[in-house]
Amino acid sequence: MLNNQILQSLKAYMQTLTADVALVLQTGEHPQRSKLVDFLSQLVSVSERLSLREENTQNNLRSPISFGIEVDGKNTGVQFSGIPSGHEFNSLVLAILQSAGTPIRLDEHLVAQIEAIDADLHFEVFVSLSCHNCPDVVQAVNQFALINSRISSEMIDGGLFQEEIEQRNIQGVPSVYLNGELFANGKISTGELVAKLVESVPKKASTTVSSRLPLQDVTVIGGGPAGVSSAIYSARKGLKVTLIADRIGGQVKDTMGIENLISVPKTTGPELTGSLYEHLKEYDITIKEHLSVTEVQDDTVKVIKLSSGEEIRSKTLIMATGARWRELGVPGERENIGNGVAYCPHCDGPFFKGKDVAVIGGGNSGVEAALDLAGIVKSVTIVEFAPELKADQILIEQAEKRKNIKIVNNAATQSIEANDGKVHGFVLQDRDSGQTKKVDVDGVFVQIGLIPNSQLVEGLLELTPYGEIVINEQCQTSTQGIFACGDVTTVPYKQIVIAMGEGAKASLAAFEYLLTLDDAQFSEEEIAA
Repeated sequence: MLNNQILQSLKAYMQTLTADVALVLQTGEHPQRSKLVDFLSQLVSVSERLSLREENTQNNLRSPISFGIEVDGKNTGVQFSGIPSGHEFNSLVLAILQSAGTPIRLDEHLVAQIEAIDADLHFEVFVSLSCHNCPDVVQAVNQFALINSRISSEMIDGGLFQEEIEQRNIQGVPSVYLNGELFANGKISTGELVAKLVESVPKKASTTVSSRLPLQDVTVIGGGPAGVSSAIYSARKGLKVTLIADRIGGQVKDTMGIENLISVPKTTGPELTGSLYEHLKEYDITIKEHLSVTEVQDDTVKVIKLSSGEEIRSKTLIMATGARWRELGVPGERENIGNGVAYCPHCDGPFFKGKDVAVIGGGNSGVEAALDLAGIVKSVTIVEFAPELKADQILIEQAEKRKNIKIVNNAATQSIEANDGKVHGFVLQDRDSGQTKKVDVDGVFVQIGLIPNSQLVEGLLELTPYGEIVINEQCQTSTQGIFACGDVTTVPYKQIVIAMGEGAKASLAAFEYLLTLDDAQFSEEEIAA
């Protein structure tokens, strides 16, 4: 299962192990067990510090295709049920490395919050191996287990545990359970997981992290192409720079195929995200990942308040917060997310194999989603609000060739209907006649574009009626010392390459603005804090 190239790469990674790591496999019989044994045997062969043993763990593990990780004979609480290949292979490798001492990439304030949890918690994360959002959640809860010994985590391949999938009515991934109860469903960031967790469980008095950054020259909010570009260009000017992001990569991380980034003929969102992070690390940039900004205060010094309770003080601010999936806003949508309503065909498509589904939205993303789904599901109905599809002609032609794709134009989705926790159809209204009809489907994939993440600066910056931050040709906003770039702004054509250029432009404009400031207006205490 692991080719020589992968094994050689693993061998190099595992040279950093400073402890003995054992993979402990539950005994018993299962049709996939021999495949899992071969997979794990290959994996442990790359280092003398890795071993595999089979053991009756007395119900600590779910099934004969479940295994846990031990370090120097001690259980880490990290478990996998299934064969963690595909996107989850990285989750397994990272769990091994981090359990043996590789630093966990979490902000110290988040680590303190997790350490303070005073309850026995077991996370179960049901995944699809084709889901590119799932590893983020699996890796997050694995880190929780490694930080706090009262927490354990388990990745579960839904494809191998169909009976449980049916019992729990799971129709979307990742699906996260905490102590047997549904905790989170669908894409969720590490910061959101931590915030949700600390709100709902008992905590000890946490250790206060007292470190405070000195006054920053530039603070960038957002970790997508625009934000990363801004931070790097600012750091290259020798400025004090902080970047705050719930995740590096932003929306790019959810994009599977990228073929229009000039000089890079073909890449994927996860690959590009990795490259963005590696480039950031080349410079003296303070990275605050998995955190969100709760408030921005404008004065001579900009005050940025974080979800961790920290405050960052900065001479300038660059907003690069990007955009998020736009929701339909109809009855039955939010209530059924993960139970038939989805936004990611790559992640949740496999759960609808052989079933009828709908894609709401006839732009490029909608038609691409329909084409992806057509190879998995029984039928796809594309619903477009306008009289004609808005996608590129080449995509429309491909859709029209597929026998199992039906196109409905000039129709408005009125509601999504469900029974017993599962979607069974949606109601459409013909925009010409006004007549409504029920369409029977098992899933609805919403693909109607993006909405700017500008709510943080409502009332502070000038916004368009669509929520975009209004900027001029130098990325200046309506407030002095605050700049903006990328998909959150009025710049036309939301493209990765454009966002990168706009990020660089915002940084250069902020640098020119800093040259006009007199340091005498900032207190010595602020500068040296």
